[in-house]
Amino acid sequence: MKFKSLISTLILGILITGFTLAARSEAIKPPARQYYQIVVYHLKDKTQEQRLDKYLSEAYLPFLHRSGVKTVGVFKAANIDTATDKKIYVYIPYNSLSEFSRISQIVDTDKELLQKGADYLNAKYDDAPYVRKESILLQAFIGMPVLKKPEFTEPKSGRLYELRSYESPTEIANLKKVQMFNQEELEIFDRIGSKAVFYAEVIAGSRMPNLMYMTTYSSPASREEHWKVFSADPKWKRISALPEYQKVVNKSETIFLVPTDYSDL
Repeated sequence: MKFKSLISTLILGILITGFTLAARSEAIKPPARQYYQIVVYHLKDKTQEQRLDKYLSEAYLPFLHRSGVKTVGVFKAANIDTATDKKIYVYIPYNSLSEFSRISQIVDTDKELLQKGADYLNAKYDDAPYVRKESILLQAFIGMPVLKKPEFTEPKSGRLYELRSYESPTEIANLKKVQMFNQEELEIFDRIGSKAVFYAEVIAGSRMPNLMYMTTYSSPASREEHWKVFSADPKWKRISALPEYQKVVNKSETIFLVPTDYSDL
């Protein structure tokens, strides 16, 4: 009996140890990398802008919130009033591709969305609510696997969001630029206080290979100050001169955005 009791105690101890190690492993496991969709609406005039604002604020964002996506960013190009090609950007984070697929499949059947978005969804062919729309699908960097919602005390109207796109000449060059971010640049942005929303690699889009990221600032002046600090940073000067990171980007684009009053970001 004593022997059986000893065996039972040993087995119990092994099981407890196993559960403890499993729980500890789960606790230190890094979070899964999110997927992001950026939808860009191209508009021709104020009428289209107002119709899209109404649809996004009253129908589409509430639908995404009901579907489990709690933080959706909606931004307008900083020069939307003067630009010929007026653009509105919608940033949607997903925890997995299956979530992206699930929500994409139910968007046409949600009764509340169909009702509140009727003006947009049932627009006539010669009175469309936009000129064209494009969609970009991205996967978050390992170094920042999920989005970060920036915190500001300043009102949304004064903030500036900077969306950057870096295209590479080859897939290998793109991997090196992604590595440069993960191993070096993310730390600099974080240390100097450039509030990043996301860093991600484009996995489906018209411009590839490509990576995109978004940083945020309380004002245009704050943005200028932060970039001066970044450019003068000793670590940036060192890594930007490394041979392995030369000519890994052959086209870059900087887009200045302002959040709408109904944006979650």
